[in-house]
Amino acid sequence: MVDFLTFKTFISPSLLVIMYIGGALVMPVVSYYISKWIVTRYFSKQKALFYANTTPKQRLVILLMFLGCFLCMEIMWRIMFEFVVAYFDMHAALMKL
Repeated sequence: MVDFLTFKTFISPSLLVIMYIGGALVMPVVSYYISKWIVTRYFSKQKALFYANTTPKQRLVILLMFLGCFLCMEIMWRIMFEFVVAYFDMHAALMKL
C-alpha cells in the first residue's frame, strides 16, 4: 500500500490492457453507428442514387477500402497502447539501475 501511495507501483500498465481490450471491442460498434448516422443525416436521398450509379464491382472496391481503413484504425490503436506500455517498461528498467 505504501508503494502505491508513493507512486513506486503503477496501476497504469494493468489499466492499459483493460482499456485496450475494451476499446478494440467497442470501436467497431461505435464506428458502425457513427457511419449509419452520417449516411442517414447527410446522404439519405443520395443513397438510392449511389446504388443506381455504381456497379457491384465498384461497391466491392469501396467496401474493401473501408475495411482497409478499419484495419489501419485497429492497428494504430494497438500501436498507441504498445508505445505507452513500452514507456512503462523503460521506466521499470531504469529504476532497476
